[in-house]
Amino acid sequence: MKKIKLITLAIILISFLIGIFLYPMFPEKIASHWNAQGQVNGYTTKFLGLFLVPIISLFLFFLFILIPKIDPYKKNIEKFRKYYNNFILLIILFLFYIHLLTILWNTDIKFNLMRALSPAFAILFYYTGILITNAKRNWFIGIRTPWTLSSEKVWNKTHKIGGKLFKLIGIISLLGILFPNYAIWFILVPVIITTIYLLFYSYFEFKKIK
Repeated sequence: MKKIKLITLAIILISFLIGIFLYPMFPEKIASHWNAQGQVNGYTTKFLGLFLVPIISLFLFFLFILIPKIDPYKKNIEKFRKYYNNFILLIILFLFYIHLLTILWNTDIKFNLMRALSPAFAILFYYTGILITNAKRNWFIGIRTPWTLSSEKVWNKTHKIGGKLFKLIGIISLLGILFPNYAIWFILVPVIITTIYLLFYSYFEFKKIK
């Protein structure tokens, strides 16, 4: 975990340093939001544009470090801790990538944002599937429904199928590279369908046991 912490903090530090270096060069308003077609439809101050993502990354880092300490099932988290640690690093890398894309766009390097984001979402969802597959029962990480938290058997069955579905979402997300105008739908629709399916799946599995 110490190595992951150092690498993660280094990435966050670099994101802050990039913001500090570019701050005097950027205009007061910069692009910060894009629609589903990758067109700019929102602006923010350069301070928020350059430092909001690093601040969020730092907050999430400390939150992720805190979770295993306060979870009543902290011993279970230790059983899949290496997957959890890798997920922390992946989330921070994902945010750093978004940070870089925003900066590049505002330095007049234009590209299709949704096409650029699709592989990042694909990697994130696919690894989420790996994490879910290996997650043991806890209060913060995984598919937490009243029924998975009430039964270890329901937890294991739901996470086994949930892991496969999130890996599939990762693969589907790659279609956004080929069809960038529909990239957001290749992400949102599978996630919504999977979430609803797993909610009902855990409920009916619990009912079977009872």
